[in-house]
Amino acid sequence: MFRKLVSALAITLATAFAATAEPVRFAVTDIEGLEALQQEFGGFQKELSKLTGLDIELIPVSSRTAAVEAMNSGHVELVLTGPAEYVVMKQLSDPRIVVAWQRPDYFAQIAVLANGPIRSIDDLKGKKVSFGSVGSTSQHLGPAQVLADFGIMYGKDYEGVIISRNVAAEALIRGDIAAIGLNYGHLNSIRKAFPNAAFAVVARGRDLPNDILVARKDIPEEVFVKVREAFLKHGNELMGAVLQGDDNQKFKGGIFITDVKDSDYDYVRSMYRTIGIENFGSFIN
Repeated sequence: MFRKLVSALAITLATAFAATAEPVRFAVTDIEGLEALQQEFGGFQKELSKLTGLDIELIPVSSRTAAVEAMNSGHVELVLTGPAEYVVMKQLSDPRIVVAWQRPDYFAQIAVLANGPIRSIDDLKGKKVSFGSVGSTSQHLGPAQVLADFGIMYGKDYEGVIISRNVAAEALIRGDIAAIGLNYGHLNSIRKAFPNAAFAVVARGRDLPNDILVARKDIPEEVFVKVREAFLKHGNELMGAVLQGDDNQKFKGGIFITDVKDSDYDYVRSMYRTIGIENFGSFIN
């Protein structure tokens, strides 16, 4: 009888603790608005809550800077971000790495018209090359690094311009620019959007460092361990929940990587240096 009472009391206390425990707040740097965040990560939120026993709460942030501010002010515990954003976030917040989220076929490349005048990477000297979002790993920094790896230097050997993807494709077709820097998925979307045009790739880069989930540096240790072990032991279940989101299909076929360290992102730091940025203390606009 005594043991039953003790057991019942333990269950009651555990339930009361779960009900009163502070939520673990999760943000994503490239999704704006709570509705969009819930659509993409609602299933993941439920699965992570179930596997950890923690109250996982989705918190929308309006920008990369807002995510850093939320972390530094103690308003968010977990942030999923891209590799370029992580490098700056590391400088500003010194977060702890939880796990990397692999994106298969995540590499930068330089695309041209298949029947156009550019036949080799050297043909781009003195020409205009467009990039996507400023500071994007796969649309700006990565393509610039690809060119630099082939000896075509940013701001010196060609004119770099920032143009949105479909507008850049139209400019390429008209002959206003010579090439577009973008990732594999974006090239596929351009091919679908412009079926009457043929595109070719004159240079590809190495696989880019993965997206990464980081935790606030002063997150309670027991919370950090529970979250990390959930990815370590239940990666398949969590990935299945992630893939319920349409935009999250970029992670399809990928895995969660727990053996990851800050130095794995030194390649991203070299990309920043390629475009002339030596200080990683602020996001570029």
